[in-house]
Amino acid sequence: MGNRHSQDRVNRREFMAQAGLCAAAGAAAAGAANAQETPPKPVELLPTVQLGKYAVTRLITGYNPVGGFSHATSNLSTHMREWFTVERTVEFLRHSEAQGINTFQFDPSDKVEKVLELLWNTDSKLQFVCLTTESFGGLSPARLLELKPVALSHHGGVTDSLFRSGEAQKVHDFVKKAHDMGVLAGVSSHNPDNVKRMADEDWENDFFMTCFHHLTRTREEMQAQLGQITFGEPFVESDPPRMAAVIRQVGKPCLAFKILAAGRRCDSQSGVDAAFLWAFENIKKTDAVIVGMFPEYQDEVAINAGFARKYGQA
Repeated sequence: MGNRHSQDRVNRREFMAQAGLCAAAGAAAAGAANAQETPPKPVELLPTVQLGKYAVTRLITGYNPVGGFSHATSNLSTHMREWFTVERTVEFLRHSEAQGINTFQFDPSDKVEKVLELLWNTDSKLQFVCLTTESFGGLSPARLLELKPVALSHHGGVTDSLFRSGEAQKVHDFVKKAHDMGVLAGVSSHNPDNVKRMADEDWENDFFMTCFHHLTRTREEMQAQLGQITFGEPFVESDPPRMAAVIRQVGKPCLAFKILAAGRRCDSQSGVDAAFLWAFENIKKTDAVIVGMFPEYQDEVAINAGFARKYGQA
């Protein structure tokens, strides 16, 4: 009985390690934390692409683990959100910058506002891409601009819902509003058909955020397209090639996300390596990837920066 309980504890620890967005071999959490508290000398900047006048690294730090959106289980989401305190998030972003990443994609939140205020009191040169909707997360346009984003991108889930309901013009209006505010305008979507439509209609957006997985399928769409209905979001292995084909067709820069299927491709370091290789081989040289990272168990920031440096050379 004692051995079985001991094995159960081991299995739970293994699950949590694998459920992090980029489980791979690397530094232990304590070592990573110490490195963040005393940032090492910055390494060379990762390869970059152009978003308007800004040079953006081909690996962008994603927001979901910081905000507690695991796309897995509610317990993991809660654990991520609680682990990423304001102070840890500042350390995390400074560590990502020290590893050669120069851009952070965020959603507006009280936590992020506090984090950015602390970052501005350091020597950080991080750039920010804000994922939001026409309501700006309840912030006024003036307050949102105080967060110093270089770009605003329309939220993908909302984009897909508005396209489905025949209200795509609201997304188009968001693009125009972002430009009126003096920042770059992006549109995020999980549905490659929506990205293709915007490109075919020659929208004025500066870039796309493109999900490798079509997570916003309705139950009816899942039944029609997949022949079955999943529990929760449909992470389907055949989806990335469909989105990647559209990414290569559109001329504008694309920021691809969910390249690791929210941790589902992270059971081994070789699996993460293969996912990064596939992503960079199947997007344009002018594109980048956004990856959420959860460094409690290993230094996923350094590991993923290494893959981006290895495969992201244009």
